Amino acid sequence: MELRGYTTSGSAQRNTSLLYRWHVDLPLLAGIMTLTAASLMILYSSGGQDLNLIYRQILRFLMAFVIMFIMAQIAPHHFQRWSPWLYGIGLILLVVVLLAGEVGKGAQRWLDLGLFRFQPSEMMKVAVPMMVAWYFTDQTLPPRLSRIAIATALIILPVFLVFKQPDLGTAILVGSAGVFVLMFAGLYWRWIILIAVVMSSMAPFFWNYLHDYQKQRVLTFLNPENDPLGSGYHIIQSKIAIGSGGIYGKGWLNGTQSQLDFLPERSTDFIFAAFAEEFGFIGVLLLMSLYLFIVLRGLYIAAMAQDTFSRLLAGSLIMTFFIYVFVNIGMVTGLLPVVGLPLPLISFGGTSVVTLLAGFGILMSIHTHRKLLPT
Repeated sequence: MELRGYTTSGSAQRNTSLLYRWHVDLPLLAGIMTLTAASLMILYSSGGQDLNLIYRQILRFLMAFVIMFIMAQIAPHHFQRWSPWLYGIGLILLVVVLLAGEVGKGAQRWLDLGLFRFQPSEMMKVAVPMMVAWYFTDQTLPPRLSRIAIATALIILPVFLVFKQPDLGTAILVGSAGVFVLMFAGLYWRWIILIAVVMSSMAPFFWNYLHDYQKQRVLTFLNPENDPLGSGYHIIQSKIAIGSGGIYGKGWLNGTQSQLDFLPERSTDFIFAAFAEEFGFIGVLLLMSLYLFIVLRGLYIAAMAQDTFSRLLAGSLIMTFFIYVFVNIGMVTGLLPVVGLPLPLISFGGTSVVTLLAGFGILMSIHTHRKLLPT
């Protein structure tokens, strides 16, 4: 029997045919499902053995997996055609949020749609790289300076709107998603260095536009011991939890910092500290290896993509996932300021999980809709 030009035999042939028929990338799916299983285990512990918390997260995972499966069925050329529309709708929704969005925890980030709340900034994590990749589809690469300027404007506009909510963490991810498209498009290193120098020189200017709590987070990052019972409490307790895990950890359900409520936000932003305390250095290495496997698989999918749009989009989506992991672990360990980003597919949450798995669905679509060449 033949599968799109490939000749295989026996059960291997049937398995491959089934996977491509449903547009599922098995290695990527296995990595994602392993992460979600680990998430439920550590959430049960860090959430005080609250089964209701687990049931809620399972429902969110199920909804996210359904969305991922749906996205995987859509051929990449449809995403390419829809990119300007999704980007435009996203911008409109971001403006609506600033004008009439629901306020929560001091930020105006959500739209109340009755049955559920929707955070348009999450949508832009996918819409921005799609739009920039669409813009470069028919262009000569590496892009000219004029094209880079237009692409940069496409990135800066939604980043500014998200920053105004204020949501610095999501703004970083949205901006990173667009910048990675520029890098995969072949942006010259001299331009990357120049942009980095310009951005660094403008840091004092940006400082004046930060909210007071954002400035406090930067100052706390530089010296958390300055206010150990106030702004520095989170990061100090997080470091204590990570360090107390040692090599092998204290064991599942035996973490003192998390179980005795010393560790704040232990089910969301600081769940990595709870994980490190219970499973130690060995557990952290295994978790990092799993994240690395998913990132490498995503980069492989990007490298195997057969058109410019798919290659740029796939590379950006998987590298944005990497930034997600990098920033969360960096802030929990005190290497970066706290910006309020969850640990992807581990922390308790809904909107971010749906966005992440939608992105993975697009990756699967890119990989499984390829036109395979005969051997």
